[in-house]
Amino acid sequence: MGSATSTTTVSTVEVTVHHQTPLGQLVVSTSDAGVTCVRFADDSRTIDDTSRDTGSARAWALADQVCREFDEYFAGHRARFEVPVDLSRLGVVRRLVLEALVETVTHGQTTTYGELAKAVGMRSGARPIGGAMAGNPVLIIVPCHRVLGANGKLTGYAGGLEAKQALLDLERSDAAIAQQTLEFQVA
Repeated sequence: MGSATSTTTVSTVEVTVHHQTPLGQLVVSTSDAGVTCVRFADDSRTIDDTSRDTGSARAWALADQVCREFDEYFAGHRARFEVPVDLSRLGVVRRLVLEALVETVTHGQTTTYGELAKAVGMRSGARPIGGAMAGNPVLIIVPCHRVLGANGKLTGYAGGLEAKQALLDLERSDAAIAQQTLEFQVA
């Protein structure tokens, strides 16, 4: 098994686990402060799960929580993640963009790079937004898959365009079901 990473940054990655989802295996890392990394497993970058006898109890609790929340999300029972996210290693601008994305583009919605640039007051346009999305360390929870090109077309995604489309389809389906349920309750 792999050992916990220890550095002198604000928070350290203490726990790394693999979690199976309908889109494939995710590699999830947590610190005491929150989720630090979610990425799709890649055979070229293998990382062993952290042994349960290493890492803090808090980091393990957060790893368990995020895995439960992923199960709920993919089952259509969760629209917003509650597990804390630790973006403390990112630069101020990238963190600002990713936090704005989480707050402004909700489950079942999409935006464009240009619209997100306007929302965060970036006069330099879409290019820095694209850089922030490309450097997003916490896929799915920080929903860069909801950001589209200016023409509404799919653009790059660390998990691949197939995964991006599948995530958007899942969220649109969830939103449609929620709307039908709301209409049924109102009627």
